[in-house]
Amino acid sequence: MIYITGDTHREFSRLDDFNGTKEDMLIILGDAGINYQLDFIDACIKEGLKKYKMKFFLVRGNHEERPENIPTYKEKEMFGGKVYVEDDYPHLIFAKDGEEYNIDGYNVLVIGGAYSVDKDYRLMHGYHWFKDEQLKPEEMQVIKDRVKGKHFDFVLTHTCPYKYEPVEVFLKGLDQSDVDKSMEHFLDEVEESIDYDKWYCGHYHTEKEVDKVEFMFQKVKKFGK
Repeated sequence: MIYITGDTHREFSRLDDFNGTKEDMLIILGDAGINYQLDFIDACIKEGLKKYKMKFFLVRGNHEERPENIPTYKEKEMFGGKVYVEDDYPHLIFAKDGEEYNIDGYNVLVIGGAYSVDKDYRLMHGYHWFKDEQLKPEEMQVIKDRVKGKHFDFVLTHTCPYKYEPVEVFLKGLDQSDVDKSMEHFLDEVEESIDYDKWYCGHYHTEKEVDKVEFMFQKVKKFGK
């Protein structure tokens, strides 16, 4: 069985009642939090996730380093596309941004990354911030050219298209004019250029549905139609 959930930020208690098997897989829509400290703490969390038995399919968020920037990750072929996996943790599978996959018979597009509104706070207090958390313009263009006119059963992203931003959960007191919305505008262009049945995203720590877009956070649900 395949399941899907929103950001975990290295807190996985929502899975404690799961009786997972090696045949099961959980999709996390970014900010799993397992590549944030880049030290033994990450390794401890990755080891701890083995207790859930299942595999994890991870969309890249903005509170984690790109797996391709971490020497222990190798690019492999899986689900009909490229993924990043570490030899020590084969149960943790990071999607490659902009890649298309066949997951359980569904055609799935995955696009990770977002802007961190807490960037200044993290830098001020010595916490990690990752300079290429968002896609570069050239990466965006490659993805737009590749997916234009295609049909996808599911689109999995960390943030959402600009038109669907959940403004009601924006942080109070944060000047939105200071927030880089380039990822959201890019996803707007992608959304308008493709045909799709369902779009899942995380990032905003809220649960809501608008049109064919569903925002996920703590809820864990079955993936599929």
